Amino acid sequence: MRAVITVLGCDRVGIIAAVTAILAESNANILDISQTILSGIFSMIMIVDLSAATTSLRELQEKLAARGTELGVEVRLQREEIFHSMHRV
Repeated sequence: MRAVITVLGCDRVGIIAAVTAILAESNANILDISQTILSGIFSMIMIVDLSAATTSLRELQEKLAARGTELGVEVRLQREEIFHSMHRV
C-alpha cells in the first residue's frame, strides 16, 4: 500500500530527521520526497510504500501526528487512493 505524508509548519531544525526516523523504525520505504521552505514556512510531501511496514496505518498516523505536535508542525498520513479521491477536480 502506498500513502501520502504531508508536513506543514514553521521551519526548524530536525523536521525531516524526526519524520524519516519514525518511517525507518516502521520499515516504511520512502518512494519520493519534495520539500521546500518559503519565507520560513516548511512544507514537505512524501510518497511512501507501507507494504512491508511493521506498524499499522493507524498507529503510524498517530506516531507521526504526535511527533509533529512536538515539533510544532502538522503531519498527516493518508492512503494514496483516499488522497487522490479527496483532491480530484
